[in-house]
Amino acid sequence: MGSLEHVLRMWADDEASRALGMDATVIEPDHAEVRMVVSDAMVNGHDIAHGGYIFTLADSAFALACNSRGQTTVAAGADITFVAAARRGDTLVAEARVRTAYGRSGITDVTVTREEDGAVIAEFRGRSRTLSSR
Repeated sequence: MGSLEHVLRMWADDEASRALGMDATVIEPDHAEVRMVVSDAMVNGHDIAHGGYIFTLADSAFALACNSRGQTTVAAGADITFVAAARRGDTLVAEARVRTAYGRSGITDVTVTREEDGAVIAEFRGRSRTLSSR
């Protein structure tokens, strides 16, 4: 199975991302972009987007980018830095790029921006591990 066929099938089976209204707009080797509109259900008590939803958006883009090489790859860990608040109705775009892959390990950076003005909302760094084939 080709690299993109593997990741496209993975995305089609991703019920969690679909339930949040995410849309993968770019899927190519080592790169992915995913969009999501901040809904009423995603806003916390401060009337801003809950960080967990922003993390989930970044994590979904991370998964697409690191699986784009055609091998089953999972998260080994991730960190996020929130830079600015997102609000109800904002369209967020997570752009993921694999920075390095060595052996079965990799590092992927994801920048989450607000589509309307390009403001950076968060920076995410994911560490991945490719599963050995059986």
